[in-house]
Amino acid sequence: MPSDTVCKIIRQYNSAPIPAEDMQKLQEIAEDYASVKNYVYQRYGGIRSLHKIYPGYTVQNEMTQSGLREKLDMPSVYFYLAVFDALKEIKICWSAVKTRVLKQVNIHEGLTEEEKHFLRYLLKVNNAFETVLMGIPLKLPKEIQKQYNALSACVDVKKMESYLRRQVRRHSRKLHADKAEGFSIGERAYRYDNRGVYISVKQKRKRVFIPLTDGKRYTRQLYIRLYPDRRDVELRVPVNVRVKKHQDYDRSVGISIGMTSLLVTDEGHQYGGEFGDYQSRFSEWLREQTRIYQKNRGANSGREKYQAKKHRMEEQLHSYINQELNRFLREERPQIVYMPKLPGGGVKGPVKKFNYMASTWQRGYIKSRLVQKCREQSVTLVEVFAKDISNECSRCGAAGNKKDGWFTCPFCGYMVQQRTNTAKNAKKRGETGTNPYSLHQIIEIQTLDE
Repeated sequence: MPSDTVCKIIRQYNSAPIPAEDMQKLQEIAEDYASVKNYVYQRYGGIRSLHKIYPGYTVQNEMTQSGLREKLDMPSVYFYLAVFDALKEIKICWSAVKTRVLKQVNIHEGLTEEEKHFLRYLLKVNNAFETVLMGIPLKLPKEIQKQYNALSACVDVKKMESYLRRQVRRHSRKLHADKAEGFSIGERAYRYDNRGVYISVKQKRKRVFIPLTDGKRYTRQLYIRLYPDRRDVELRVPVNVRVKKHQDYDRSVGISIGMTSLLVTDEGHQYGGEFGDYQSRFSEWLREQTRIYQKNRGANSGREKYQAKKHRMEEQLHSYINQELNRFLREERPQIVYMPKLPGGGVKGPVKKFNYMASTWQRGYIKSRLVQKCREQSVTLVEVFAKDISNECSRCGAAGNKKDGWFTCPFCGYMVQQRTNTAKNAKKRGETGTNPYSLHQIIEIQTLDE
């Protein structure tokens, strides 16, 4: 049953540049925070520690005894938040591995239905999954053991366990915090006052004051994102907002997301017509700045102005994306939205300029914002199988031709704008159940991958 509330991130910003000395104190916390997370990743991110990460109290006790907090001289309010942040990401990573392995199991043509059922069982039962990976004898509760015995009698257990271990090795990856970008902070470590916030630092009884652009106050765990080059900070506040329910949101809408116009529906309605201009200006500016920087690398003492302008351009682009997504939901009033799975990065063509634009395409941001906005408005968002979706005629299903933004079917003569045809196919595949994936279920894993 869907929840009546959804988590939304509220952002607060500093109203004046942070003094260099204060920024250095905040960076010290961020660096220690990253060090603790990397320690947890290295020590508990592997197979041998799977049994310790649920629910995580064993890790907490071992980290207390490790002496790392004393070595870093780090306040406990930050130390344990870093530990549990790292544990959360390890759990998400293992969930992603299971999802990827399960997908491979389902599409493997060489496996029998009994073997697939057995592998699904191992992936579902935590104790079974852990013990198979560690290669130790399996011990399960009595009722679950009966199910395991019945399933294992129909397959070559040794072969299936070896296959599972190979797939896990193939799809798992090591976590690492490369940059000290920020840190989480609990209620005990900050205090709102004087239209700003006081944040505890490593020095005892010392706090850094950050003046804010608004006077709002919150009592919950925050995340402090640091921008040292600009001497700015961003406070990210998770708040639960009530989901809006609309009686007149009763339509099924197929959409196509692109780089020229942001979004086109199955009825040909276009949203974000200027998105391509925003994206092109941002991409070309980045490309030119990269060329200048590479040419004069030795003469560049810093990139403070570059980072500040990049931030402004990104904010303008993101503001436009949010504005148009809001307009899409408000005007289309959908109950359910079908969208093709967006392509990943790394696909290159013959035109360098286009490749650079594709590499800076905000597809991850667009998808995450669309998912969030659909949740807030009680709209179901479904991602459908995208292979050949733009080449298929939405009227007869035959392969057609694309030219100058138009799609033409040589069999039935249907002619329509290419993006509209893709959106129609997205709706068609979603309504007929052609390999749809609920974005509400898998967005967390996909975000981690990106």
